[in-house]
Amino acid sequence: MAIIQTYPTPDELARAATELFVALAQESIRDHGHFSVALAGGSTPRAMYQNLATIEFAQQVNWERVHVFWSDERCVPPDSENSNYRMAQEAFLKVVAIPPENIHRIHGEAKPHQAAQSYAETLTQFFAPKPTRFDLILLGMGDDGHTASIFPGTPAVHEDERLVMAQYVEKLASWRVTFTPALINAAANVAFLISGEKKAYRLRQVIVGRYQPDELPAQIVRPTVGKLRWLLDEAAGIHLS
Repeated sequence: MAIIQTYPTPDELARAATELFVALAQESIRDHGHFSVALAGGSTPRAMYQNLATIEFAQQVNWERVHVFWSDERCVPPDSENSNYRMAQEAFLKVVAIPPENIHRIHGEAKPHQAAQSYAETLTQFFAPKPTRFDLILLGMGDDGHTASIFPGTPAVHEDERLVMAQYVEKLASWRVTFTPALINAAANVAFLISGEKKAYRLRQVIVGRYQPDELPAQIVRPTVGKLRWLLDEAAGIHLS
């Protein structure tokens, strides 16, 4: 069952997400020695990342035990202003004491299918011999209902074998590399961070509407044994009772 938590402002939402990150990092490190997290792009996660760079939160995390991945990436070089890696790097990774070898970026500058295959191998090798299961996957949701780079009507919606795949997004005329539902739903914790009234109607459709993942891919996120959280500000949750 999903947990829905609503906060009055975007800043309070970002702080709650930061506190969740820190709590799960501490818990995971105590339990099995490391914390594996997949980051999301977008303005709402950025505010959380900036919080993690502050003394208040950065000193609460043993960054030597944190391994950072990305749930999706645009097929652009790492220095591109459109790169999810670059955004996270500038927002907090260059500030906190995380070893460079613990930062596992998607090579968006490579050919899309090659980048996807290479990243899947990186994940498998990192988690081996155990199954590939993240401690936390962060996600956003577009106002069309997409999440990560799983867009409406695309093959990734029903991918249940591969962990990562390349995805051409017709309406954006661009290639993306994305985690698949098979990988996302295996996580111990999945957290959506959603802000703004622009997404409120679509969010209601996703959470309480008819199940139609080809049109609303965010509905495909249903962790098998993990916890699913929706962290919203009041504007995003305005149509939810």
